Amino acid sequence: MRTLFRAMVISAIIFFIMIYFYSDSGTNEPLKDYNNATPPKIDHFIDDEKTDDTNRPKEGLSAYIGKSAKKLIDDYGEPQRKDPSAYGYEWWIYKNFTGTYMQAGVQKGSIVTIYAIGNQLNVAPYLIGETIEDIYRTTYLETEIMVTEDKSTYRFELSEEDLNVRPLVQLGDIFAQLSIDKYTGTLSSIRFFDKKTLITQSPYELAYRGDLITPSEINEVQWKEIEKGSEQQIFDITNVIRNRFGLDELKWDDQVSQVAYEHSKDMFDNDYFSHDSPTFGTLADRLEAYHIEYQSAAENIASEYIDGPAAVEGWLNSERHRKALLDGNYSKLGVGVYQKIYTQNFIQIK
Repeated sequence: MRTLFRAMVISAIIFFIMIYFYSDSGTNEPLKDYNNATPPKIDHFIDDEKTDDTNRPKEGLSAYIGKSAKKLIDDYGEPQRKDPSAYGYEWWIYKNFTGTYMQAGVQKGSIVTIYAIGNQLNVAPYLIGETIEDIYRTTYLETEIMVTEDKSTYRFELSEEDLNVRPLVQLGDIFAQLSIDKYTGTLSSIRFFDKKTLITQSPYELAYRGDLITPSEINEVQWKEIEKGSEQQIFDITNVIRNRFGLDELKWDDQVSQVAYEHSKDMFDNDYFSHDSPTFGTLADRLEAYHIEYQSAAENIASEYIDGPAAVEGWLNSERHRKALLDGNYSKLGVGVYQKIYTQNFIQIK
């Protein structure tokens, strides 16, 4: 009877998911942030309820969480690049051949988080490109996930939208966030976190009892380095996704990137969020001011994502932003990040 009930529940969830993925999302809606676009709600709570852990995989990238970074070097070699983050760890970027793009967060010599989008990587118990139907047949999703750390207790509360687009799964003493491409109904990327990193980033609504863990303050010099890293990550991940869909990679353009950066900074400085600047005008105006010649151009903007990878996944799940990201006519890309405001400018040359 219990097996029958579970089968009925799974069938109902899959039916709802299919409707959700393939319904028209509308082209006139502003970008909906599926990766923490707005600060999550945080409350104190009193609740002693515990949840059962799912076994942590013994193989794949998740097995590195909590391990020494030396183990990652032994297995994957030195990273191609190291970028600072806004959360106290350093991103080690691995992209040495097609299908292996990942970012490992290293803090005090240990791996605390991993973001993976390369389809040749072992992200057990899942697969990049795996269908949502297969994921839901093997994964029990919770609307509330309890985490205990240093005598404090935290409860993450997932909305219906969270469950369908970026569910959180507990795997023993670590956690996995699944980023679903709602247009293909497949797993686009995955993040593995240790407890403290998940709490620090708070990517879902959070209630807690005890002390709230927050990121350290970041000065202007540190932000500059974080922004440059985020720009490169967005560029890299955009090309990984284009490769996934059989499109040519975009080339980095310094001038276009400066236009994008200045727009992100302008939005931050003047507290607005729009493709049209009250001071510098439209994208066409801004490109013309830099004497950039082009046949056509497009722009993606996003605000308040936790980092660059999250911003790209958000664009991928927004119809009109996805259109620019996956347009085969564009050949150049400029990316500009100011703190947590992100701009992509796509260029088709004459």
